[in-house]
Amino acid sequence: MAFTNPRVAAAATSAVVALAVVATPAQAAEPKAPKNIIYMIGDGMGYNHVAAVNLWQTGQSKWMLNGENSINSISNVDGKPVQAFEQEDKGWKHTSMTTFQYGNEYDEIKAWSDRDWINKNFTDSAAAATAMGTGVKTDNGKIGVDHKGEKLENTSQRAVKQGKAAGVVSSVPFNHATPAGWGGHNENRSNYTQLADEMLGPDSPLSVIMGAGHPLYDDNAQKTDKFNPKYITEETYNKVANGETDWSLVTDQADFESLAKAANKDAKKVFGLAPVANTLQQGRAGSDGEDKANVGPYLTEFNKGVPTLATMSLGALNTLNQDKDGFHLMIEGGAIDWTGHANTIGRSIEETIDFFDAVEAVEKWVEENSSWEDTLLIVTADHETGYLAGPQDPSKYSELSGEKGAKPEHTYNSDNHTNQLVGFWYKGAGADDIYEESTKHTDKIRGSYIDNTTVARLTLDKWWNGEKPADNKKPADGSSADSPWLIAILSILGVAGLLAVIAQAAPSLVDNLRTQLPKF
Repeated sequence: MAFTNPRVAAAATSAVVALAVVATPAQAAEPKAPKNIIYMIGDGMGYNHVAAVNLWQTGQSKWMLNGENSINSISNVDGKPVQAFEQEDKGWKHTSMTTFQYGNEYDEIKAWSDRDWINKNFTDSAAAATAMGTGVKTDNGKIGVDHKGEKLENTSQRAVKQGKAAGVVSSVPFNHATPAGWGGHNENRSNYTQLADEMLGPDSPLSVIMGAGHPLYDDNAQKTDKFNPKYITEETYNKVANGETDWSLVTDQADFESLAKAANKDAKKVFGLAPVANTLQQGRAGSDGEDKANVGPYLTEFNKGVPTLATMSLGALNTLNQDKDGFHLMIEGGAIDWTGHANTIGRSIEETIDFFDAVEAVEKWVEENSSWEDTLLIVTADHETGYLAGPQDPSKYSELSGEKGAKPEHTYNSDNHTNQLVGFWYKGAGADDIYEESTKHTDKIRGSYIDNTTVARLTLDKWWNGEKPADNKKPADGSSADSPWLIAILSILGVAGLLAVIAQAAPSLVDNLRTQLPKF
């Protein structure tokens, strides 16, 4: 008896394998691969950026340090969780992550004992995004290519190969380094219009792109008279705006909010271009954004008519979730980094809270629209920016301090990136695999850690490591198509009682199975 239908043959094989192992001890089940991956990145968000928000909101925080500038003299300050992703009793796990670029390293002795070491030779967002999106280290400035300039496959592309959808969301320009890391390939991160053309082009793996970078608005969300071609050419913008591509352009806040409630089933692809130039809110006018005296947050009215990161994130999720096979979504709180470069604590707290609000909204969305058995949610950073620390740093390690609702006492010790470990929080499908990877490395101060290539390597090498199976079609030889009754019968042959019944009723079936398939 020859089985020409592949599904029937597979079911028959499964039945025989089941017979072979029915008497053996049970094996531990392989952890389920995530159907959906949501990678949320607070650009530039170090542990002390989290602590600053926690202090502002509650007057206390975890993650802060005290001690002399020696790895053997530093202690962790006690604190309670504040943010949703800090709640271990709700399924969240925590580790740390290294962020270094190609040719660099993380050295815990130097990192904790030499305050200048982490201030030098650090990654930029392009190299970090490439590592996080492709699992391969590269030079600073490069997007989606290795240090030799060879193109790399990113996890958005792999998602599409798996029959899934992919998207990116950011609070800074849609084709800035981090979102471009999941949708573009270029040896120079500043080639914005080339990256835009690739991300919006016919071969793009993305079906959702949302962010700032509108060519007809300024940083105060005011319309301008002149087209700004920094991030997108006039030709490309007009093609999208005039309906000459597969992209549906969304710019109005009301339309973003509508998507956050439900997907637009008529839109194949959504390009959400917030009506603002560089950032949703961080770049708006006001002394609190420009004054290095570091005043507190919320002193200048927000831009009107601009969606929040949470709103865009929900719109992206609803759109991508129409794909029954799953999706990959990268969400970036990009302007946290910009506040670190500017050393403005007030705007840093604003941007970090906006990111945390998005995390909370996404977590709720998963619980209402998916499940933790299907979805992996990650909250992390690509690097730290500003060397944010306590008021006595860098002469020693000191904790930030402050009452609820007050600007935390702090210092900035750089206007650039650092080579510190950053926090990495995760929940859902695939969490056990990440935990296993985290046990391979330990930092004396922060504990376990992974590398910024780890999740991409798990995605490409383990979770999503094959092509999507071809759709079932009638066999070319004219034999019967899927036979659900036969598949069902064969699938349960491993049960001893049913096997005995079927063996008595149809011994030839069992004999054929045994002769056609390998011995076990």
